[in-house]
Amino acid sequence: MSFQPIFSEFWQKVIASIEDRTFSKLTLAKTIGDTELKNIYARPIITAQNTLEFSIIARYKTEEIESFHSLEEAFFVLSPYMNNPFLTALLFTSEMDLTFKLNKKRAGSLTESEPTFKNASDVMLELKASENK
Repeated sequence: MSFQPIFSEFWQKVIASIEDRTFSKLTLAKTIGDTELKNIYARPIITAQNTLEFSIIARYKTEEIESFHSLEEAFFVLSPYMNNPFLTALLFTSEMDLTFKLNKKRAGSLTESEPTFKNASDVMLELKASENK
């Protein structure tokens, strides 16, 4: 069974947290074995064109590479890294933490827990404030 349907469900929660302005950060972690790529972080940014995008930072053993993607592109950029080399994706919001995890048989699961961060990211707070004006 493919883990993609559950990862898609996880991604819908990512989109919902952005729409609700509760998104804090997204992390891909827990690699399979010792890999050059250690983790990937995704954070929202506002571009010079005043659009919302993701800053995706790939942390390797010896360097960091940052790229910028629309919210739609981010799914296609990040999803190939699941199961190769990452087993876990963590969504941090101001309301909850959501963990997508692959087990040894590569079946996906979602686990919700108490929020790590009390506030959404600065970009989300800025957007929420401007919407309330």
